[in-house]
Amino acid sequence: MILVTRLDGKEYYINPHQIESIETRPDTTLLMLSGKYVVVREAAADVIDRIVAYRRRIGGFGNEE
Repeated sequence: MILVTRLDGKEYYINPHQIESIETRPDTTLLMLSGKYVVVREAAADVIDRIVAYRRRIGGFGNEE
């Protein structure tokens, strides 16, 4: 799980495996596999960095290297 911040300032954790795409519209918008959109305060690059760190922490890159 990665920590993200809603536009109202509330922090919560989201499962990065459920993110289908990330867009900047100008706010960072995560499109989830469920079809739901989640708008967050973090820049897209920061969300991607958190996903990479999470996957490294759980060993998610073992099959990809």
